[in-house]
Amino acid sequence: MATDSLEKVTKLANSEAKRRYDDACGLAHALELIGERWAMLILRELTYGSKRFSELRADLPGISANVLTQRLTELEERGLVRKMRLPPPASVQVYEATPWALEVAPVIGKLGKWAARSPLHDPTLPLSHAAIMMSLETMIDADRAQGMEGLFGFRFGETSYSAKLCGGELHVERRLDARCDVVMTTTPEGLAAVIYGGAPLETIGVEGDVELARRFVTLFPLPEKVD
Repeated sequence: MATDSLEKVTKLANSEAKRRYDDACGLAHALELIGERWAMLILRELTYGSKRFSELRADLPGISANVLTQRLTELEERGLVRKMRLPPPASVQVYEATPWALEVAPVIGKLGKWAARSPLHDPTLPLSHAAIMMSLETMIDADRAQGMEGLFGFRFGETSYSAKLCGGELHVERRLDARCDVVMTTTPEGLAAVIYGGAPLETIGVEGDVELARRFVTLFPLPEKVD
């Protein structure tokens, strides 16, 4: 093994040792795996598909290139993220979450819902498209959505999603399905303003069944703030 590689492995092993809680509880080990700053947000961004390094930087504006590199390396070593090269004509390196890592996505979403009850939560801060889609999957109220079905599309610049509503649940994919009943064109912040902030539906672009869209944006009540 080359000297540089050996030093890298040694530093990583020492770093991992410092993070250990010496506690057999699975929660303690979960924090050792994804409790480091930015780790869960990186997994949030990879929940709906792979991304290039530059895309992760753009969607996590508060992270530096060095820290992002470090976190991706750590998550790769822990079996949560892997690098791959897209086939031609793209031929670019991307990062994707492993199937095991994707199992934690619902937990990350529920943690976000829990934290939304904090009076210190600031909903005016920047929001990525992966974040708003995970929020919709998590915040949907099954009772309000009872008996309602539909396929909803979302365009955020060059990135699009489809969300299938069925059985009171929302299932999201990072692609725009041609069969969508409604397509909304906006920014993540613009969609959040309509769904959570009470902004008029007319502030975003809506194609298709407008009345279905009006019903859809009422399905996501915010949890009550703690006193």
